[in-house]
Amino acid sequence: MSAREEFVYRSKLAEQAERYEDMVQWMQKVAEEDTEMTVEERNLLSVAYKNVIGTKRASWRIITGIEQKEVEKKNESGKQLGYIVDYRKKIEDELKDTCNKVLAVLKTILARQDPSTAGESKVFYYKMKGDYNRYLAEFCTGDDRKNHSENSLVAYQEATKAAEKLPSTHPIRLGLALNFSVFYYEILNSPKLACELARCAFDVAVTELDSLNEESYKDSTLIMQLLRDNLTLWTTDLADQDEEQCQVEDIEQEES
Repeated sequence: MSAREEFVYRSKLAEQAERYEDMVQWMQKVAEEDTEMTVEERNLLSVAYKNVIGTKRASWRIITGIEQKEVEKKNESGKQLGYIVDYRKKIEDELKDTCNKVLAVLKTILARQDPSTAGESKVFYYKMKGDYNRYLAEFCTGDDRKNHSENSLVAYQEATKAAEKLPSTHPIRLGLALNFSVFYYEILNSPKLACELARCAFDVAVTELDSLNEESYKDSTLIMQLLRDNLTLWTTDLADQDEEQCQVEDIEQEES
């Protein structure tokens, strides 16, 4: 068993034990080697970091919700709020550390790729780069948020360009559309653009469902369902916003 095979095997063991921090360490060693990662290896890398970052993002959302409730109590000077803020900042530091490690690994991987390459691996890595910059933009403020938002947008755009050569039903292409649309909705506050992107990806994929092979059918249809769920939610929000806007315009007309 080669060193690389050992790293992959140990990573799989860590995954089964649900020890994702250990899984990250092993897959990082694989990613840092000069050889291009296989589909299995890059999926293991993604799963490792996704589980680590997912837990921290969930913790941050919970603590942020608790903080908001405490602020609403008009208890800004209380000790409890101070404890909450300190804990939130601790989680944010961990989020930054994890995201920066992923982005450093991705930088190494993308640097060794042929710029003219237009395969699914390029889409995969640029999508991942967009995702982790988006995670940073979720909690950063000021210039940091602006920079991570811009980096995320550029990465998603690069991935979208490379994805044009993939089938519209390809899970990676659909996953990119899903995450890119979430970026528009949550980070850029552009629900219309989010809906347009999600609807386009869904509609085009629906017309080519018959061409799906059994291997990717489950993944593709699951992502399509998520796209449709988001569209349902977002279009409802848009309708509510339009209604509120109409009410504001009516009031302004009456006042004039």
